[in-house]
Amino acid sequence: MELFIHLYIVGFIRTLVIIAAVYFAIRLFTRYVLPLILDKKIKDMQHKMREQQKQQHPNRSEGDVTIEYDKKRNRNHNQKDGEYVDFEEVD
Repeated sequence: MELFIHLYIVGFIRTLVIIAAVYFAIRLFTRYVLPLILDKKIKDMQHKMREQQKQQHPNRSEGDVTIEYDKKRNRNHNQKDGEYVDFEEVD
């Protein structure tokens, strides 16, 4: 009977140690490793976005302002039509 109690206590302690080890491993991973991985991924995404911007507008320098019109959109717009503005009177 004492043997079973002893084995039960040893198994319980072993389970607690394993749970604590997993908890601290996850805690260390999320505190130190995960931010490094996310930082690298964010920088990679920013780099890709900059490259896409350069490919779409290669001749523009910083600060230039241009207006581009969508040809498909202008065909459907009638010049006689005005823009409706909803307003409320303020007393």
